[in-house]
Parts: sequence; structure tokens; C-alpha cells
Amino acid sequence: QVQLVESGGGLVQAGGSLRLSCAASGRTFSSYAMGWFRQAPGKEREFVAAISWSGGNTDYADSVKGRFTISRDNAKNTVYLRMNSLKPEDTAVYYCAVARYSSSHYYKLSDYDYWGQGTQVTVSS
Repeated sequence: QVQLVESGGGLVQAGGSLRLSCAASGRTFSSYAMGWFRQAPGKEREFVAAISWSGGNTDYADSVKGRFTISRDNAKNTVYLRMNSLKPEDTAVYYCAVARYSSSHYYKLSDYDYWGQGTQVTVSS
């Protein structure tokens, strides 16, 4: 059974940093891109970042570009999201997901097959 488990969320002041982790189990995802999405209260789930199967290519939403960094460790079947210079508008539940493809250039929810349960990130002003 495929399982994605996010961790690392929490409460942080504006300007602070967090690192999210997503550990995958049940199968190996080293051939597939992985991504992070987020959903704020009352809003739709939105793309945050994606990384190709090898880690050689990454894509980011404009709202997080320059502040967030996605990375992966295929030996550990884990993807990370380093978040710096956090803003109150970054407050959301963050989800990791496994893409259907190896490239990072996919931003739609329907491009992703497996999802984690999410981890809450709250940024106070």
C-alpha cells in the first residue's frame, strides 16, 4: 500500500523558516517527479513546487520562488521543502504528491497520483 507521510509543519513567526519532509513507502518513486501543494482555508489547493525524478529540474509557483527550495533523496524515498522568509499568506496545509511523470513541469492536481495527508503550516505576523 502506497503511503506518503508529511512532517515538519508547525507555527512560525513571519520571516522564519521551516523544512517539510515527505517520506514515501509502499513502492519506489525514484522514477517519478514529486511535488508540494498547499491549501489555505476557503481556497483551492494550489501548486507550490515540483522536482523531477533525478532532482535535476525544479519548478516553483511565482509566489514562493526565491524563498522555497524543493529537494529529494531517492535513497530515502523522501522529498523535502525548505521554506525561508515565511509570510502569513504562506499559512496552509501542505501536501506532498507523486506525479504521473518524470518531469517537474506539471502543476495540476490531476497530474499527480498519490497524496499525503498534509501538514499544517501557520505563519504569524
